[in-house]
Amino acid sequence: MSPKDDIPNLRGLDGDGSVQVHQDASMKIEGARVFSVYGKGGIGKSTTSSNLSAAFSHLGKRVLQIGCDPKHDSTFTLTGSLVPTVIDILKEVDFHPEELRPEDFVFEGYNGVRCVEAGGPPAGTGCGGYVVGQTVKLLKQHHMLDDTDVVIFDVLGDVVCGGFAAPLQHADRALIVTANDFDSIYAMNRIIAAVQAKSTNYKVRLAGCVANRSKDTDEVDRYCARVGFRRLGHMPDVDAIRRSRLKKKTLFEMPDEEDIVRCRVEYLRLAEALWNGTEALAPAPLPDREIFELLGFD
Repeated sequence: MSPKDDIPNLRGLDGDGSVQVHQDASMKIEGARVFSVYGKGGIGKSTTSSNLSAAFSHLGKRVLQIGCDPKHDSTFTLTGSLVPTVIDILKEVDFHPEELRPEDFVFEGYNGVRCVEAGGPPAGTGCGGYVVGQTVKLLKQHHMLDDTDVVIFDVLGDVVCGGFAAPLQHADRALIVTANDFDSIYAMNRIIAAVQAKSTNYKVRLAGCVANRSKDTDEVDRYCARVGFRRLGHMPDVDAIRRSRLKKKTLFEMPDEEDIVRCRVEYLRLAEALWNGTEALAPAPLPDREIFELLGFD
């Protein structure tokens, strides 16, 4: 008998050697378009997610953004504050979710975007996948997904842990934020491999990448051409984006400066493209040595 046979909720493989715990099938998100945003740590996933949420709201969509990072800073430009996390609120009621009300963990942000911060266990303890699962369970129990058009998961850093890949079990499309440099593209290559593994058992597929804080996109485009991926958007390296974070605002709340308007237009274009549907991509990630040779310099 395989060791996996003794462990509940382990069905099939999410890639070679995986023993990832699967989410309860009854907790599947239905009726909304679900996007998971990934990328190297510090690349601007939260900035991208929040401005994308704001853009969807300007297209008339009912949006829910779920931050999946113990730092719980995914939604602060939408709400103007660091809101309490689901895991912290559950602790306050001794993990009795029946005692919670929606307003305890769902907060309204800019232009009606609803914001949730899942949070995470203390460093070195627990699993992020559990927190994501509990968050979705609470949202479903309180019918918070019944009147939602778009759900955006903003996920912690590079994917090396099955727990933080858990949002892929709910998503329709995965979006990767990158920059025009080796480290960001290297991380993107690993994330592609993770999504491809999840797509074996789940509906999630890759939508493409967004080049962020990059003057040029030549290296991103060269990588995409090599593996069969696609760049969906390009957010330039402009100081307005940094200032918007400092002011705790999305770009849609900032003054109508030329750079800000240009970025808004790009976010609106990206949101419309995602809503209208993107091709399901199946790129072939490169082995480490090959990506080093592709992007490295002699």
